[in-house]
Amino acid sequence: MYRDGRIYMGLADGQQVTMELNMSNRHGLIAGASGTGKTITMKVMAESFSDAGVPVFLCDVKGDVSGLASPGIPDEGMEKRIDRFRIRDGFQYQAYPVCFWDIYQENGHPVRATVSDMGPDLLSRILGLTPAQEGVLNIVFRIADDKGLLLIDLKDLRALLNYVSEHREEYTTTYGSLSAQSVGGILRALLPLENQGGDLFFGEPDLDIMDWMRTGADGRGIINILDSVKLVQNPTLYASFLLWMMAELFERLPEAGDLDKPRLVFFFDEAHMLFADAPKVLVQKIEQVVKLIRSKGVGIYFVTQSPGDIPDSVLAQLSNRVQHALRAYTPAEQKAVKVAAQSFRANPAFKTEDVIMELGVGYALTSFLDENGVPSMVRQTAIICPQSLMGPVEDGVRRSLMQSDGMAKYDQAVDRESAFEMLEDQRELENREKALAEERARLEKEKEEFEKQKAKDEAAAQKKKEKEAEAAQKKKERAAQRRMDQIERSLISTGAQVLKRGLLNTLFK
Repeated sequence: MYRDGRIYMGLADGQQVTMELNMSNRHGLIAGASGTGKTITMKVMAESFSDAGVPVFLCDVKGDVSGLASPGIPDEGMEKRIDRFRIRDGFQYQAYPVCFWDIYQENGHPVRATVSDMGPDLLSRILGLTPAQEGVLNIVFRIADDKGLLLIDLKDLRALLNYVSEHREEYTTTYGSLSAQSVGGILRALLPLENQGGDLFFGEPDLDIMDWMRTGADGRGIINILDSVKLVQNPTLYASFLLWMMAELFERLPEAGDLDKPRLVFFFDEAHMLFADAPKVLVQKIEQVVKLIRSKGVGIYFVTQSPGDIPDSVLAQLSNRVQHALRAYTPAEQKAVKVAAQSFRANPAFKTEDVIMELGVGYALTSFLDENGVPSMVRQTAIICPQSLMGPVEDGVRRSLMQSDGMAKYDQAVDRESAFEMLEDQRELENREKALAEERARLEKEKEEFEKQKAKDEAAAQKKKEKEAEAAQKKKERAAQRRMDQIERSLISTGAQVLKRGLLNTLFK
């Protein structure tokens, strides 16, 4: 509950335990074993921030935080707790203004970012590229800028990588070496991201992060709930989303200094999943964000089972702490309890290490910064109850809220002309030009063959004509010769008759 600039968290020795609203951007930790009340504490904080007009962002890893959208249901246990905490006057079962989001577009509005927004540096680290591959990816993004090619979704990036690989000799002298092996390595690295749902995350309309920093008509902060049940099972995509989100916050939010209340508060539930096997770049980015984003008016709260789940560099920045019970059945767990106890400012009234293992459900050790930024002594606190539903929201309520929250502009994907389409058009043009050139070459070859055949036919015809002329001449000559032979024979015959007649005349004369 929110009261007079403070968030009322519970009772300790009959006294109210509160967290100063103007110190809540110093970040915080909610820890404890499973079933000890961490989610209830997170919901109480989220409700209080909303009542104070502070927008909230929650990663709902188990699916039960969605109950913030519905009013709580009274029962005997709840009524006793209300009286115990002396909050009857201000307590009412109520729903909170909630906006649902889901990268997989199943239980909330889509969350999208463009490949250009992610940039080559973050994308290289998410994909685990080698220095050579990272250099090639930077060149690819530079070529996209120089050629006016929009990189919106993964098919744009894949199309451009293939294009650059096919034309790498053209770009080598201008941009540097572009080996086919490096391009192939990048394409292979994209496969896990695509398989995990990267084709849903990268696209348009891309999310305006300022839409997470809204208040409702009644002045309460909107609680943005990202359905992360499926998302946390896909670490590459989860890391992509978180890195993009943190980069957006750094770029978009101006320095604010010390404010009366945060501009935005983030809760990362089941934070051990966030850091387990996380890429080194993600841990470094989170550490950077936790250190620097306070000055931009943003508070970050990690919810996990043990403080040991959080890297020391991050844990050192978490000033507001709620520690629910821890179990210590193994040496490692006993060490974790000791470390958790040592992180609190000691209270002479009890031994912190012993109390951590004795806390009941709904109880926690708390330490918050006072108005001067000094951590309070650790106190054994009974956490108050939330005013919203302790369980998942009904699907009908979810759908109704999604229709009326003003974020329907993100529901329909937009696939405008970008690198993929432009390169496809260029490829089609190149293919047409190639086909035209091939057709022209074919026609030239046919023409050449035709001319050759024509010359050959003409030569053959000339040769045939000459042969025919020669044959005709020979035939004519033979006919003339026969005629001469006939004349000669005729002359011979005529001469013989004359000679014979002359001889006869001489004999009988």
